[in-house]
Amino acid sequence: MRALAAAAIGLAAALALVFTVTAIGAPGGTTSPEPLLTTVPEHP
Repeated sequence: MRALAAAAIGLAAALALVFTVTAIGAPGGTTSPEPLLTTVPEHP
């Protein structure tokens, strides 16, 4: 029974954290216009 109560408390805490982050929203900012390099450039 204690394990069930601990799991319920943990789930409630996790959901509260998710809802808090969702309510605050994503941080503002911009992304770089340059694409990321996916291959290593050849050496001269």
